[in-house]
Amino acid sequence: MSDSLDALQRHYLETMGIQVWERRAPDEGSGFRVQASRGGEAEPRPAESAPAALASAQQIEVLSGDIRKVEQAPADPEPSTLNPEPVSSLDWEALEQRVADCTVCAELVANRTKTVFGAGNRNADWLIIGEAPGADEEREGQPFVGRAGQLLSAMLYAIGLAREQVYISNILKCHPPQDREPKAEEAAACSAFLQRQIALLKPRVILVLGRVAAQQLLHSEASLDSLRGQVHRHESGVPLVVSHPPAHLLRTPQDKRKAWADLCLARRLLDESRGSDA
Repeated sequence: MSDSLDALQRHYLETMGIQVWERRAPDEGSGFRVQASRGGEAEPRPAESAPAALASAQQIEVLSGDIRKVEQAPADPEPSTLNPEPVSSLDWEALEQRVADCTVCAELVANRTKTVFGAGNRNADWLIIGEAPGADEEREGQPFVGRAGQLLSAMLYAIGLAREQVYISNILKCHPPQDREPKAEEAAACSAFLQRQIALLKPRVILVLGRVAAQQLLHSEASLDSLRGQVHRHESGVPLVVSHPPAHLLRTPQDKRKAWADLCLARRLLDESRGSDA
C-alpha cells in the first residue's frame, strides 16, 4: 500500500461517511505525510494497515469496483425463544400438542401417521402403562385397541373397573416399524412426556404391562418374571405393579393366571389407598 490514500480507499471511506484530511509535510522531499484525525492532532499513518474505521462490525466486499456491505449475522436469540416451555409445566392440552409435534426420533417420525398420546379418565386413580402403540393403535390414535385391547377391557371388568375409569398410555407415543420393541433411546426421548402425564394424573396405583415398560420405569434390567408379583414404587412414590401385556397373553394363554394375580394385587393396593383416606 502506498503512503497516500488511493482512489479505492477514498471510496471506502466516503461510502462509510468518514471525512479524511491530508496535508503534505513542510519538507516535500522527505516523503513523510501525516493524516489528521477528527480531533485535529496529526498522527503517523500506519504503512500497511487499513483505516481504523474499516475494522468495524461490518465486512466490506468489493465486487466490480462497487462496495457491498455484508451485515454480520444477528446474535443468537434469547434462550427462551430457542427452547419452548418445559414439558414439566405443560397442561394436558399443551402436552398432547407437544407430543404430536415431536420430531426427536427420526425413524419413528418418518414412519408414523399419527401419535398415540393416551386415553381415558384424566382424574383416574388407576394408570395403565404399556410399551408402544401397534398398527391398530396408530390407525385409531388410541392405546390398546383390537384384540389386545378387548382382552384388557375384559380383565379390567373382571376386577370391577371399566376402561372409562382408568387412564391408559404407553412409554412410546409412536408406533415402532414392524412392531419391534422400543429402543432405549426412544424410550428415553419419550420419558418426559410420560412423567408429565403421571404428574398431571396423580394416580394411586400404576399397572405396567410389558418388560420394556417395566425396565424403563423402574430403571432396571431385570426380567419381567422377576419384577412381577410384587409391589414396586415409581420415582414419584406411587405403588407400581408389573404384569404381562395383553398381546403376550393372546400368544401365551397359560400366563393369564399370572396376569390375573397381578391385577388383583394392583386392585388391592388401590382399595387400601382409598381406605387410608377414610
